[in-house]
This record gives sequence, structure tokens and C-alpha cells, in this order.
Amino acid sequence: MPDEQVRFDRYLDAKGLNCPLPVLKTKLALNRMQPGEILFVEATDPHSVIDFEAYCARTGHKILRIDEADEIIGFTISRAENPRKI
Repeated sequence: MPDEQVRFDRYLDAKGLNCPLPVLKTKLALNRMQPGEILFVEATDPHSVIDFEAYCARTGHKILRIDEADEIIGFTISRAENPRKI
């Protein structure tokens, strides 16, 4: 789903997973990344927008972009310098 202008360092396929799995898998992926690196996540859970926004607000990671097409939601997330633990 990402177009040519979306650049990311890692990709996570969370399609078909329901809450809380997309956020949990995202947390694990971000923990393995360096500050400032970009993670692109694809999810299909309709509640994932709320979940990702809450998770990033609590931890300090930044959602750069949210795209939705064909029931797939794409999240472009920048890893925080010093993420807060939750």
C-alpha cells in the first residue's frame, strides 16, 4: 500500500490481527529499531487507529501518516528518541 514517497526502514504486516496484537507487535518492532527510524505497519482492525494513536501518545513515538485503502490501514511511525515505557 505505501506509495513511492513513503520511506520506511521496517515493515510490519498486522493484517488480520485484532486488538491488542497489532499494537503489541508494533511495540516489539519499535523496540528493535533505532531512534528516528521509520516503521510502516499495515493493519485491518478497524479500532487500530484509536489504539495506535493512544499507544504513540503514551510512548512518545510519532505517527507521521495514516492511510486507508481497501480496508487496510497503513501507519507510518517514527521511533522516539527515548520512548516512555508503559
